[in-house]
Amino acid sequence: MTDQINRVVLAYSGGLDTSVILKWLQQTYNCEVVTFTADLGQGEELEPARAKAEMMGVKPEHIFVDDLREEFVRDYVFPMMRSNALYEGLYLLGTSIARPLIAKRQIEIAKMVGADAVSHGATGKGNDQVRFELGYYALSPDIKVIAPWREWDLTSRTRLIEFAEQHQIPVGKDKRGQAPFSTDANMLHTSSEGLVLENPWDEVPDYVYSRTVNPEDAPDLPEYITIDFERGDGVAINGEGMSPATLLSTLNEYGRRHGIGRLDLVENRFVGMKSRGMYETPGGTIYHLAHRGIEQLTLDRGAAHLKDELAPRYAELIYNGFWFSPEREMLQAAIDHSQEKVSGTVRLKLYKGGVYVVGRKSPNSLYSEKVVTFEDDQGAYDQRDAAGFIKLNALRLRLLGRRDQ
Repeated sequence: MTDQINRVVLAYSGGLDTSVILKWLQQTYNCEVVTFTADLGQGEELEPARAKAEMMGVKPEHIFVDDLREEFVRDYVFPMMRSNALYEGLYLLGTSIARPLIAKRQIEIAKMVGADAVSHGATGKGNDQVRFELGYYALSPDIKVIAPWREWDLTSRTRLIEFAEQHQIPVGKDKRGQAPFSTDANMLHTSSEGLVLENPWDEVPDYVYSRTVNPEDAPDLPEYITIDFERGDGVAINGEGMSPATLLSTLNEYGRRHGIGRLDLVENRFVGMKSRGMYETPGGTIYHLAHRGIEQLTLDRGAAHLKDELAPRYAELIYNGFWFSPEREMLQAAIDHSQEKVSGTVRLKLYKGGVYVVGRKSPNSLYSEKVVTFEDDQGAYDQRDAAGFIKLNALRLRLLGRRDQ
């Protein structure tokens, strides 16, 4: 016996899985379904999702297709990028960082339409179920959550297609055979996993890549660009001021052209298993390296090294779905404080899959050419001071050495 659900807000893409879920919710819970489709810059036409939802009996006023691109980059991607977060040292968290925004908007819509439940299309094997649901419960502690993949008996793509055909749900022709891999996309990245990617020994087939040209086919001449930062956030490319989403979109085009941002990763999912995924993060890879470049000039050593200690913890929190946790907010406050003087310009060289910082300047620079020069420093640094510095640091090592000889 299922709980009594009157109205549920479904995170809806218009694809096979969520279209089957829409019909399954209507049948299983005998409830009204409200659909929410987020435009996070995934590059797909989203109006067909509206038409499909309406065809399946969703009231027009209960179909939400929201453009969240600016909010996504401004309030989620940029704060994360200030931390230099990389999950397991490599992954720029493109899927992970999108989930809290989707969850937040879903809960807002649930409150707006008086829904008593929310639903998503994440499977019981992956990370996204955790990310969505931790977000739901943080923002609406008593909300009911329906996760069909943990309830139904549609355990294969073949069963999904049979269910769709039984209920006159349109199935894209590419889904009628076995799809070669599964993808998720937003403005920050595209991820691909499953099937042809499941053997970690096999090289990723070239047709899997969708956001970047093969680095071997990229232009034979390097391209130089500059990124301006203010308080840790990118504000301009080549001197032209841009909004957060426009800036990331522009960097994506540079990255696409030069084959930048491909990552083949075997990662540890939060639920415990290892999975192999292929990620393309063209603009994010350029931005990440540029941000580190401007921090090299403007961050004090102590602050910079502490940030590097905090970044893996911060990355793990986002990967595991704890965006709305107090510990993530505490870390964010410290990170944002560190960025107050992180302003200036970074010059980058883009060439055949590589991003190279080749210049940086800042009005807040801590770099002193007068102090560091190999030429006569005019007394700016007294080299004799180093003798006492070394002796004091060596004291315990000498005591240990004498004892152990």
